[in-house]
Amino acid sequence: MLSNKKKYIVNGNFGIKAQQIQFADQKQEFNKRPTKIGRRSLSRSISQSSTDSYSSAASYTDSSDDETSPRDKQQKNSKGSSDFCVKNIKQAEFGRREIEIAEQEMPALMALRKRAQGEKPLAGAKIVGCTHITAQTAVLMETLGALGAQCRWAACNIYSTLNEVAAALAESGFPVFAWKGESEDDFWWCIDRCVNVEGWQPNMILDDGGDLTHWIYKKYPNMFKKIKGIVEESVTGVHRLYQLSKAGKLCVPAMNVNDSVTKQKFDNLYCCRESILDGLKRTTDMMFGGKQVVVCGYGEVGKGCCAALKAMGSIVYVTEIDPICALQACMDGFRLVKLNEVIRQVDIVITCTGNKNVVTREHLDRMKNSCIVCNMGHSNTEIDVASLRTPELTWERVRSQVDHVIWPDGKRIVLLAEGRLLNLSCSTVPTFVLSITATTQALALIELYNAPEGRYKQDVYLLPKKMDEYVASLHLPTFDAHLTELTDEQAKYLGLNKNGPFKPNYYRY
Repeated sequence: MLSNKKKYIVNGNFGIKAQQIQFADQKQEFNKRPTKIGRRSLSRSISQSSTDSYSSAASYTDSSDDETSPRDKQQKNSKGSSDFCVKNIKQAEFGRREIEIAEQEMPALMALRKRAQGEKPLAGAKIVGCTHITAQTAVLMETLGALGAQCRWAACNIYSTLNEVAAALAESGFPVFAWKGESEDDFWWCIDRCVNVEGWQPNMILDDGGDLTHWIYKKYPNMFKKIKGIVEESVTGVHRLYQLSKAGKLCVPAMNVNDSVTKQKFDNLYCCRESILDGLKRTTDMMFGGKQVVVCGYGEVGKGCCAALKAMGSIVYVTEIDPICALQACMDGFRLVKLNEVIRQVDIVITCTGNKNVVTREHLDRMKNSCIVCNMGHSNTEIDVASLRTPELTWERVRSQVDHVIWPDGKRIVLLAEGRLLNLSCSTVPTFVLSITATTQALALIELYNAPEGRYKQDVYLLPKKMDEYVASLHLPTFDAHLTELTDEQAKYLGLNKNGPFKPNYYRY
């Protein structure tokens, strides 16, 4: 199947060859990030989090070994393998139950697994991944395995790993290196253990945030000689890829999953619309009605957050730099402000811009007592948390992922997840929406892996519209939804194929 170079992009039936697709070119410079941070040199808050960071989303933990770093443990699964590093392999049974629950809400991935596992379109693929390690990711990993791939995995966030799920994956034979509450040094160590292994070299990368890609570029650049492509799902990671491309340093093709319709319009919007409330409620037990909230950024994530909070009776303000998004916010009934205009009066500050230093120390100093500060963007750069680690301020751990930062006059703010991604650090996210993103990721990996040489250059590509439509169609049966079909006359009138794609690439959903 691989020898005749079949292309596994879908046009109604999985596995049918698709025509050459034209993609948009956009490029920019790589964003460097410091990596040498001593394992013991971190602040009290971060180092403590490795032993006190279990979310209220069930994390079955043997408290007797909480003080021991997983790196210092000798663990084996039931098959005798020790090629993994998780919090506690004994949690595997609980994790397996969570994965089975997730499978029920991920119909497209399960359909993909059933349809394609006979042909094994990823046979020979060696995928190294760096994503959030949750039950939903586990379903994706096991689907990739069923399609023929070998996988090694690390976490893209030090707080989002579900320990029991990581244990279940390790028990099933997946080399997983992740646990909830890693230090910064642990984070890079886990990525290195995935990449730097004797007798195994990746030929595909699945990344979320760009850290894995960055690490390979920095430490093992020769690996790219055998890597066929990169699939990236986050705003931050895609931005880094465009920077690499602009600088002429991108040496393999890359698929931009983040800007696919099925990722941006569903995961970013609908997922955040539900999970923002979940994360805030689990960490603070607060009432939303009547609270004043400022949401920084009105992209798809910001739109989801604002809609949820407005529906709960909150008074919502929005900050924006883009006049188009700003006008959308105004037309949706939100007041557009500058952050410093409302910072003294709001009860909650939420960032979702993908930028850095959106909330500065000056803003933090001016906040009212008990103001809640959190981030819904991928990276922990939006809130200047580093500026709060000064001698005059006192940090007080209140509960898992909740810190009071106390000023000398007694004023305190409530900082959630130390400025990292709120929903995956402090709660869970809707499985069904993640099914949409995970299916898109799987198809992107299949496409890049099976594409004949020369189809993709060393650049960043958008996903074909046909792939988006196929992913969406796989999820419709869940709702007992019935699509209307064009007649021949209607299709001719619109100039469309009856089977799609139904919109041009420039269409804005």
